[in-house]
Amino acid sequence: MTDTSLNLGPIGQIAVHASDLDAAVEFYRDVLGLPFIAQFPPGLAFFDCDGTRLMISAVEEGEGGTSTLYFNVPEIRSAYETLKSLGVEFVKEPHIVHSSGDYELQMAFFRDPEGNLMAIMDERGSLTG
Repeated sequence: MTDTSLNLGPIGQIAVHASDLDAAVEFYRDVLGLPFIAQFPPGLAFFDCDGTRLMISAVEEGEGGTSTLYFNVPEIRSAYETLKSLGVEFVKEPHIVHSSGDYELQMAFFRDPEGNLMAIMDERGSLTG
């Protein structure tokens, strides 16, 4: 067994694909009653699921696939290096995906053995400002 200092935190975000973003927003907000956080172009909507963020991502017809799990990590570069040392092949190395005011979000993407997209994420600051 390999001893590592990696500590994947709780799932911070789950992405679900939708061919009709407006209908999906209406369903999750108005039917399921999930607290709506925000909507951003070109096709993203965010909801709060009791501390886990749900991201609805618009996709073209015929695209899509599985959901994506995003694991919180305390320091993305360290987690990235540890996972690489364990044989994880990354699709994208750590990079800033959103930055505004006092908030910054970095992510790095990889695939599980079945080809499902996964990510590690490191949030700094406050999304709500």
